Amino acid sequence: MSQLPEQVKEQRPSVINMLREGRSMLEFGATAAMMPLLMRAPKGDGHPVVVIPGFLASDSSTILLRRFLKSKGYQTHGWGLGRNLGTHIVGGKTVVSDHLLNRIIELSTRHGQKVSLVGWSLGGILSREIARVIPDHVRQVISLGSPFNGPKGAAPIAARIFKLINGDVGERDPQAVKRMLMPPPVPSTAIFSRTDGVAHWQACRDDWAHDAIKAENIEVRGSHLGLGHNAQVLWIVANRLAQPENHWRPFRQRTLHKILYPNPHRA
Repeated sequence: MSQLPEQVKEQRPSVINMLREGRSMLEFGATAAMMPLLMRAPKGDGHPVVVIPGFLASDSSTILLRRFLKSKGYQTHGWGLGRNLGTHIVGGKTVVSDHLLNRIIELSTRHGQKVSLVGWSLGGILSREIARVIPDHVRQVISLGSPFNGPKGAAPIAARIFKLINGDVGERDPQAVKRMLMPPPVPSTAIFSRTDGVAHWQACRDDWAHDAIKAENIEVRGSHLGLGHNAQVLWIVANRLAQPENHWRPFRQRTLHKILYPNPHRA
């Protein structure tokens, strides 16, 4: 498959979508109301799952998602490295820092199993790169609104803050950015929303997604700031994690997804 044209990759989220990000609180309430239905999502096999927060966020932002996954039977963990300032992107052949890699290796060794990674926004970019470096310790990757497919896909204010803290990663290591466009060597799911007000939806999709390489894109409805507690997302994440190891299959619409999103665009 060909990559997206450069002019598409440089698109920013629309101002309207950015102004609508406040609806994330309504999404939280809707998810709470739908929790009885969500509890019908598939149960897991108890393998470890690490949830990595987005840019400027900490483990406190992923509490609901982790508690939900724990209720499904998983050994859930936060990333345990404080606020995600992007400083764990280091450039070079190993894009992620040794601290983050060692965290995943330690958990995989402790549980005696591969770790599934769920990353929100920047956390999804880091998750894909972890899997690229240490695939023997990673079972699968699920990204939530992560603009890995184009460095120009984030909202201007988020991009400026990231650059202020970390410099221009693209200029520092163009090859590392190019590698981010490719799917990781483990099953991967990219969840995105066309109304995302922080990361442009096309930058959050995998151009190379295909059953043969075990990579897929799944569209949902909702805000960027609500992805970690969006009912659709929780259902999809539970569905993806419940697959038997080494028996990955692409997502097919299930009960809750059909109710909330009866006529999705073709991803």
